[in-house]
Amino acid sequence: MTEQPLRVPKTPRLLPTVLRLNLPLPPSINEQYATVNGRRVSTSVARRFKRQVRDALHTLEREGLLDSALQQRFHEGYLALFLDFFFATPLKRDLDGGLKITQDALCEGLNINDNRIVDIHLLKHIDPLHPHLYLELEVIEDWQFDREYVLLT
Repeated sequence: MTEQPLRVPKTPRLLPTVLRLNLPLPPSINEQYATVNGRRVSTSVARRFKRQVRDALHTLEREGLLDSALQQRFHEGYLALFLDFFFATPLKRDLDGGLKITQDALCEGLNINDNRIVDIHLLKHIDPLHPHLYLELEVIEDWQFDREYVLLT
């Protein structure tokens, strides 16, 4: 009797569900807008941050870390956004001041509607030598709004 080689069952290959990025700190809320002729407009600092986010996403695409399968999952699923701000000092900046511009820049860069984000976590840390923002955008596999609400599509 010949021995059969041990066969390991194939495990399904899981699709990636998380995008991770290190970015420069977004501008403070006071640096994001200016009033010109009675209208609020984005400042050059805010536009530069949005461009930096787009550039970081393009780099991930070139490196194969942001492929079409992951982008499709972001378009179809509900999302969790994790932002970890590393400020130069502990009390100079509000924690939530960079939330909206980061969320907008990320969603614009991925061409997704920010209403897909249903879970947000913000953290504040201190890194005086290298202030930056670490973020994760994750597909939530089993999101429910509540037990009674059913989304009809």
